[in-house]
Amino acid sequence: MNEQTITIHTEFIRMDALLKLSGLVMTGGEAKALIQGGDVTFNGEVCLMRGKKVRDGDCVELDGCRVTVKAAT
Repeated sequence: MNEQTITIHTEFIRMDALLKLSGLVMTGGEAKALIQGGDVTFNGEVCLMRGKKVRDGDCVELDGCRVTVKAAT
């Protein structure tokens, strides 16, 4: 499994923005379609909310790629 860590400087990042920032998708529309299609998991469970707030320690997975969010210190 491909894994990466994204550091954020805010309290949270929206799931669709995280997918774009990590490079897993190219556009917001692509993120929306994949999320609403049930292809994205949030902390191990399917999440259909593209605006889901992803915070420090949360994990998002898509197509065998895992992105973990880390808060900047």
